Amino acid sequence: MMAGKSIHELSIGDSAQISKKITEADINDFARVTGDFNPVHLDQTYAEKTVFKGKIAHGLLSVGLLSSILGNILPGHGTIYLSQEVKFLAPVRIGDTITARVEVMELVPEKNRVKFKTICTNQDGKVVVDGVAWAMPPTR
Repeated sequence: MMAGKSIHELSIGDSAQISKKITEADINDFARVTGDFNPVHLDQTYAEKTVFKGKIAHGLLSVGLLSSILGNILPGHGTIYLSQEVKFLAPVRIGDTITARVEVMELVPEKNRVKFKTICTNQDGKVVVDGVAWAMPPTR
């Protein structure tokens, strides 16, 4: 397995993204793994009576896509995800295609820390998650 990029191989503006179509199975699996069985995610009849007018995905399901990028692509394998500030701006529904993107905002070589802009958009380009993450890239 190849190690990810070290802090000295990263530059401000470097970015990576992935896209995933959100399925009902994804939402059910997320509920099962986390224990979050809020009916707004799982019960259509209940969810129709909420402000969302139907089932929505857990917000952290989208954030998990950001984790996938940091751990697998940029910086990649060996990266430690340290923190995430997040704003949930719009609901994610079954069938939405979410594009998660991270971009290097700041490098702190003396502490081996990288600050990332983190954003998730849906297939219409609407921002559903916006935030900032800190990570520790692998060392050589």
